[in-house]
Amino acid sequence: MVNREERTPAFKLTIVQYAIVALLLVLLSGLWRLQVIGAQNYRTLAEQNRIRKVPILAPRGKLFDREGRLIVDNYPSVSCFLIREPGRDLRADFPLISRGLHMTTEQLESTLTHYALAPKYQPIPLKQDITPDEVEFIEAHRDELPELETIDEQRRLYPRNGFAANLIGYVGEVSDDMLNDPRYAYYEPGDVVGKSGVEQSYDQLLRGQDGSQDIIVDSHGREVGILGREPAVAGQGLRLTIDLDLQRAAEAAMGDRNGAIVAIDPHTGAVLALVSRPAFDPNDFSVRVSREEWNKLITDPHHPLLDKAIQAQLAPGSTFKIIMSLAGLENGIAQDMHVNCPGGGTFYGRFFACDKRHGMVDILHAIPLSCDTFYYTMAERLGIEKIAYWAHKVGLGQKTGIDLPGEVSGTMPSEEWKMKTFHEKWYAGEVISVGIGQGAVTVTPIQLVRAIAGIASGGVLKRPHVVEADQLPAEYRQAMYDSYPGSADATIPISAGTWETITDGMAGALDPHMGGTASASHLDNIDFAGKTGTAQVVNHSAGMDKVSADVASRANAWFVGIAPRRNPDIAVVVLVEHGGWGNTSAPLAARVIETFVDKQRRLNNNLLEAKVPSKIEVGAVWSEQPEQEASSARSAPAAVASKGEDQALHGGHFLLPPPPSGDKRRPGAVAGASQVAAVQR
Repeated sequence: MVNREERTPAFKLTIVQYAIVALLLVLLSGLWRLQVIGAQNYRTLAEQNRIRKVPILAPRGKLFDREGRLIVDNYPSVSCFLIREPGRDLRADFPLISRGLHMTTEQLESTLTHYALAPKYQPIPLKQDITPDEVEFIEAHRDELPELETIDEQRRLYPRNGFAANLIGYVGEVSDDMLNDPRYAYYEPGDVVGKSGVEQSYDQLLRGQDGSQDIIVDSHGREVGILGREPAVAGQGLRLTIDLDLQRAAEAAMGDRNGAIVAIDPHTGAVLALVSRPAFDPNDFSVRVSREEWNKLITDPHHPLLDKAIQAQLAPGSTFKIIMSLAGLENGIAQDMHVNCPGGGTFYGRFFACDKRHGMVDILHAIPLSCDTFYYTMAERLGIEKIAYWAHKVGLGQKTGIDLPGEVSGTMPSEEWKMKTFHEKWYAGEVISVGIGQGAVTVTPIQLVRAIAGIASGGVLKRPHVVEADQLPAEYRQAMYDSYPGSADATIPISAGTWETITDGMAGALDPHMGGTASASHLDNIDFAGKTGTAQVVNHSAGMDKVSADVASRANAWFVGIAPRRNPDIAVVVLVEHGGWGNTSAPLAARVIETFVDKQRRLNNNLLEAKVPSKIEVGAVWSEQPEQEASSARSAPAAVASKGEDQALHGGHFLLPPPPSGDKRRPGAVAGASQVAAVQR
């Protein structure tokens, strides 16, 4: 029998060969993945075992007034961060950490949970602005608690007592909702961001760019050296349009009243002062406001977080009569109107009261005397569409475009507005209340002061702004305009006759000889003009008594003042919520305007001071003081600032030369400080 060598079939050998090749390919691909594709990842993991990246926080840019005086600064602070070391049980150290940092374990647990989804290499902010003894605790326990790291940073330091708080705003930790907003795509949990005011509007410029430092650590997490450092880039400082002297004067004049004061330069739209009351202390937000403090702020019935200068939407009262006068004169109705005022009038079957019996009134007296009957009649003749047309022309019912967040548009009713809002037609009788700034009309202080300043400037209206334009790159400035849309700069046609009649009428409101509604706030040696407004919150007869116990029923007191009367260099609006009659707001505006004029005169080396009402009584109807008392009060500058600030507010005082008699400057002429002069009816 022949022995035959058994041979393996060829197809089986082929299968084995392919299996070996496949196995080799798997091994090679795994090796490729580890050594080539995943090299950087594993290198990073290895580096993290010996290198710790510590952030260097950029200081925010400082804020200055228009003259370069510091308003918002930074102060050095130390914060504690938690480093999540791989393989280390952080929760086991919580009892010791809680004792040393004066925190509860619940707070530590909550913080860790909050940042659970954040990258592991990112330090977690554990406690901000820690005390010296807490810093010493961390240093003393470096070996036991290598996960704790201290970081030096610059923290915001704001003026005390809520000075310009709503204008400046505040900063705080970026919220989860903000992180979901595309505008905050470059922020990370724990970053500090502007939350309101200038801090929010210009956060991109103010925040700067954080740096970092690579620290070499040993196997126990202890620092053994520094590998590299990327310095932080400080945020850009900004020069605001605010004049500190005027801001102090406005803050002191407002006192404890609730409301707002805004002063602007009508030539440029620069906001010179902005006060909103009640205010809050932004320093409370510099670290982290407690839930209790936050709830107290948001439930306060007076709304301290509301910037009433741009967010309070209220009926303008008789200040709206300036817009009514504009509409009446430009439509050829008011020039020849003569209305008998027996204390009111009947329109559309209903009696509408006037505050006084003015007798026969024309447009030259209707503005200074603020005769409601005259404007009821004008409203009836004009109709709502013509009134709305001119109100929209001067920017009412729309945002101004001021570079502050949260501005509202107010309301200017019309037939279209009522149909769109209430799906009802407009009834003719509704226009009567609109004629005196009541009914559905609502404005914000910034809208009102811009409108009146624009009319007094011959129809030239400027976009209000709080940061000097030369501080911003052109592209950024345009982006700001796009972010805060509004009526912006505008020019409307106003005839010379209309311009002169309205501005002379406003000057008459401050003229003691005419018995104008704000004559007690007349300023000697200053061409001061304005218009009072009393906006009822209940009905015409109720709520006018300032000493009434029912504060909520008192009318809102408005005043808009300008100096000089034509082409003004300054315009001021004052709103005192539930302040009663509008003439109680006029002295507050007088304080601000007097401060402005005296400062301009001092800068021009003229030493004769303006004379102003001698004091402002909180919660009392304004009245002139006896001549003996007033004369002694007028011998010194008005005390509009707290003790120690008089030197800053009132240097020297002087009298400027008056303009030619019968001033007929046409709209568009620029009036410099030298034109703030002694022209009074």
